[in-house]
Amino acid sequence: MNDAIFEFFGFNQTWKTITDILLIGVLALVAVLAVCGLVQLIKRRSLKAVDAELTAMIPSLALVAVIYYVFEKVWILNYRPVLVNGLAEPSFPSTHALITTTVLGMLVFALPKYIKSRKLRVLIDIALIAVILVMAFGRVASGMHWATDALAGVIFGFDLALVYGGVLKMMKERKVE
Repeated sequence: MNDAIFEFFGFNQTWKTITDILLIGVLALVAVLAVCGLVQLIKRRSLKAVDAELTAMIPSLALVAVIYYVFEKVWILNYRPVLVNGLAEPSFPSTHALITTTVLGMLVFALPKYIKSRKLRVLIDIALIAVILVMAFGRVASGMHWATDALAGVIFGFDLALVYGGVLKMMKERKVE
């Protein structure tokens, strides 16, 4: 299946550029969220006073780093369909899909605190899911990843977003008690 999909798409610089720009946007969003958390920490002078929606992101983002390290350095399952600068690079899971799905998936859980309009949240949720799907498709269409790499990135990212949702729920329950 992977070979057939790669043969169909081949390498596409446009899709590579689109997905690279999307990833930069997602990473910029992470930086903005980190700055918001840092500002809250400085102003409120306590980590407990920082919005749970921000501090609950820390475990999932740390796990993204662990997954990246394990599959990039320790347990390489396969390599990109194309050489990068003449070298074979690890490709499983797609880091672009992993990061995008994790971060945007976490936002789905975090938005109710910041956006009260249900209609607006639904529209934003649809947009976030669309970006995740474009990223996964784009990494395959670019030829930078096998289809299974992109799928694994989305699955891992979805799981990490669920971890975030669980941590957020626990933190909110503790605050109520």
